[in-house]
Amino acid sequence: MSVGQKDGGLPPDSVVEKEDAILKDTQRLIETYHDEGRYAMPRVVVAHCPCSNMRLASGIAPIRSMRDAGVPVGLGVDGSASNDGAQMVGEVRQALLLQRVGFGPDAMTAREALEIATLGGARVLNRDDIGALAPGMAADFVSFDLSQPAFAGSLHDPVAALVFCAPSQVANSVVDGRVVVRDGRLVTVDLGRVVERHNALSSSLVAGR
Repeated sequence: MSVGQKDGGLPPDSVVEKEDAILKDTQRLIETYHDEGRYAMPRVVVAHCPCSNMRLASGIAPIRSMRDAGVPVGLGVDGSASNDGAQMVGEVRQALLLQRVGFGPDAMTAREALEIATLGGARVLNRDDIGALAPGMAADFVSFDLSQPAFAGSLHDPVAALVFCAPSQVANSVVDGRVVVRDGRLVTVDLGRVVERHNALSSSLVAGR
């Protein structure tokens, strides 16, 4: 990272680097480790985290140019230090709106934003078994309740509604055939206990204990 605490960044000033040095070392690593083999992770890809970029005032990534150049682009939320929501549907919406703010109304469509979050993520991970609903793919899918008031008047284009309207929680989520969310409720953990523990740890962290 190139912005230290004295300039409003997160990392200590002692560990930040100049951008030229970062780019030079990045080029060295790419030239040394780039691997296009199936499932290989050491490749040139981009995980776009628009909410984090906005929170940290890091600028607007030129995602349109990257995609036009053939760079695999997926969507991420970054860490909790720079994204307080970590809501993927909200991230899809922000990715779309931020590109339009920076590069004009034609910079990204709702379907392109959703593609970055699904097939784009699969490309970034170098996976050919996730990212879409098709025979032979992993049984990963989510569903949304379009009867919510937030979607009223927009059902002529459900994809655009999902991206442009207020970010919605999933109604159901299945990961590799396992139900994780059913009827809007997380079913894999005792959510009340997890939230209670989370709040306790957060309070201790803030208090310096």
